[in-house]
Amino acid sequence: MKMEIIGPLLLSLFAGLSTVIGSIFIFLKVKKVGQFIVFSLSFSMCIMTIVSIFDLLPNSLNTLLTNYGLIFGIILSILTFLLGYLSIDKINKRINKKDNNLNKSSLYKIGMLSMISLMLHNFPEGIAVFMSAYTNFSIGIKLCIAIMLHNIPEGIAIAIPMYYGGESRGRVVKMTLISGLSEPLGALLSYIFLKDIISNVLLSYILVFVSGLMISLSFNDMLKEILKYNNKLYMIIGILTGIFFFLLLSLL
Repeated sequence: MKMEIIGPLLLSLFAGLSTVIGSIFIFLKVKKVGQFIVFSLSFSMCIMTIVSIFDLLPNSLNTLLTNYGLIFGIILSILTFLLGYLSIDKINKRINKKDNNLNKSSLYKIGMLSMISLMLHNFPEGIAVFMSAYTNFSIGIKLCIAIMLHNIPEGIAIAIPMYYGGESRGRVVKMTLISGLSEPLGALLSYIFLKDIISNVLLSYILVFVSGLMISLSFNDMLKEILKYNNKLYMIIGILTGIFFFLLLSLL
């Protein structure tokens, strides 16, 4: 394999593997589990919502509106977003059907939904890191660092609900790893198979769809789970921490 390909692939791998760092939090000794769950879910919900609204949607909508015009671009964007938003319900039903006999909790199901959503999110991210580094390696490094940092809370979004929902530590780490590996997989497939069809328009459709998934997951699943614990203080602290973390990332 050519050296100019290995570097970009390694960057996408490093960016993806940072998701596993989020699973470190399941090894902490927590005295007040309920408060920790509320804080972690609120933090993850905040990050996923902000990333969707202020990161994924603006650039994607701009691309679609530029290519299709104002009215048609808005219609396509809304339909794609709704498809992603409504898909969470379908995925949820499949998880419920599969895990009904295993007595899996609602927390575990949130972890599974997070993993599926973030795998779809990481795939185009891997393409973005690879293509950026392939074109300009220094830009690729900066993008890789930014993605690494925001992949950590994504790992938390998978690991905490899964672990406290009854899953073993080993399997939780494995799940965060699988989610992270979708990033270098996206990079590799984009080079081998998709380099002739990958375009900004196609990536924009994917990211609008993913933003619908993540916003639906945040408000229809995570928020409902958070409110079960009736702890508004830790919910607010988690949300404010998420906002602060995102503002730090925006400085990169």
